[in-house]
Amino acid sequence: MLIDWFTVGAQVINFLILVWLLKRFLYKPILNAIDAREKRIAKELADADARKAEAQHERDTFQSKNEAFEQQRATLMTQAKDEAKTERLRLLDEARQAADSLSAKRQETLKNDAHHLNQGIARRTQQEVFAIARKALTDLAGASLEERMSGVFICRLRAMDDQTKESLAVALKSTSDPALVRSAFDLSEAQHAAIQNALNETFSAEIHVRFETAPDLLCGIEITTNGQKLAWSIADYLVSLQEGVDELLKEKSQPEEKSAQGANEQGT
Repeated sequence: MLIDWFTVGAQVINFLILVWLLKRFLYKPILNAIDAREKRIAKELADADARKAEAQHERDTFQSKNEAFEQQRATLMTQAKDEAKTERLRLLDEARQAADSLSAKRQETLKNDAHHLNQGIARRTQQEVFAIARKALTDLAGASLEERMSGVFICRLRAMDDQTKESLAVALKSTSDPALVRSAFDLSEAQHAAIQNALNETFSAEIHVRFETAPDLLCGIEITTNGQKLAWSIADYLVSLQEGVDELLKEKSQPEEKSAQGANEQGT
């Protein structure tokens, strides 16, 4: 059998041309497409991993923020409770102080009312007793009240104890100013002379005296010199009466104060 080398060579050339054509126009585009697809897939996978990582990061961030929020909320709740408790204690303290202040004002008002009542009773008692004393002394002595009171003052002057006498004597000798005799009424010349003589005899010396009228003495007479004083007044006899009235008012006010204190304790 004879070999046709021309035919064989032509077939080989055709095969090579076919292979080159297949590689050039078929395999290479297919390989390029496969490579492009693989790159695209790899890129998509990388993007997916990045998005996954980003999602995980956002999830972690959200969880961290949520935990911080919960912690902050718990802190704010605790702070709010503490502030509410502090405010409650402050309001209770203010209310207690207001109640104590109101109670103190009420007690002070009761005390002032009792004091004013006491003063009113004392003034009224003094007025009534002065009126009765003036009438009684006038009727019994047969002389004016002023004359009788100057006589009583002279008796008081002559009958004073040694200590009082010594104090007045020292005061009279230690000053050059005249002794001041004050009376609630105008003394007559005879009364001036009687008091002057009583002073001279009592202290065995010539006593310089200046007389003055002082209605505030409430039917009384007094002598003052260099800080020392000897006085007599109808008001002296009212001291025990006034003390009795004060004691009576005090006994009356004590149950009211106890009642008010008990009401305040119950309100507290």
